[in-house]
Amino acid sequence: MGKPNRVNQTAISDFLLLGFSERPEEQPLLFVTFLGMYLVTVMGNLLIILAIISDPHLHTPMYFFLANLSLTDACFTSTSIPKMLANMHTQSQTISSTGCFAQLYFLLTFGGLDNLLLAVMAYDRYVAVCLPLHYNTAMSPQFCAQMLGMCWVLTNCPALIHTLLMTRVAFCGHKAIPHFYCDPSALLKLACSDTCINELMIITVGLLFLTAPLMLIILSYVCISWAVFGISSPGGRWKAFSTCGSHITVVLLFYGSLMGVYLLPPSTHSAERESRAAILYMVIIPMLNPFIYSLRNKDMKEALGKLFGSWKTLFLPE
Repeated sequence: MGKPNRVNQTAISDFLLLGFSERPEEQPLLFVTFLGMYLVTVMGNLLIILAIISDPHLHTPMYFFLANLSLTDACFTSTSIPKMLANMHTQSQTISSTGCFAQLYFLLTFGGLDNLLLAVMAYDRYVAVCLPLHYNTAMSPQFCAQMLGMCWVLTNCPALIHTLLMTRVAFCGHKAIPHFYCDPSALLKLACSDTCINELMIITVGLLFLTAPLMLIILSYVCISWAVFGISSPGGRWKAFSTCGSHITVVLLFYGSLMGVYLLPPSTHSAERESRAAILYMVIIPMLNPFIYSLRNKDMKEALGKLFGSWKTLFLPE
């Protein structure tokens, strides 16, 4: 009788993250692949942050928000991938309820912050292109710090409320989550108590973290396009648009992956499809962001060159 009780206790306190594949022979390859992607993501985003901090020429609003976006991307990826790698390495699928709710909170926080920062960066580009004479005044250091603080408040409060509401849900039966992370929608499918408030909170969080920032981004680029097409010289148009190219690329990748899952008809939804999309916006896009913002940006390439040069001088003196 002791063994069944122990199993029942495990079912009450733990969740199972089923991940991508239950085939043992595929786990080593998946482990190496995701470990490499995770290391590239963290190192790439940290290099962007260090390059911006070390170069005084990059101490501008655009790069201030880019540094915070890079920090958010590194944290967003770190909320789920290390646990997935640990489970692959130990050949375990369990995550404690406390660990699951903590992961849910940080996923909502950094995921929401990612969206809001993209919107703030779009507003920054709007001011730079449409109101260039007022840019230094409109985007003062104090105002940038206030916007960043507002982004943190707007993400932390709903994320905390959503997580606390989730802890009040009663779960029963086999608590297997068909993802590599604690997805809120998948968690609610395991509930055996009323979840109306939780579902309403998911809609609220979606409107706050996804719809509102996307609308602000679209509005900003409509105004930017209107201003750019008013420029008579082709060279001036290209120069104005070139300052927005990296941001537009990241926005299209990020929101394209989200819409590819959540705006599809429910009949096309599957755990495998949603997991692949989650990998796209939780791992691949944060991994690509440093390359997108550095390869097409002369100032970033120069700052990274100076950073590597200082490291070479420090560690390999002549």
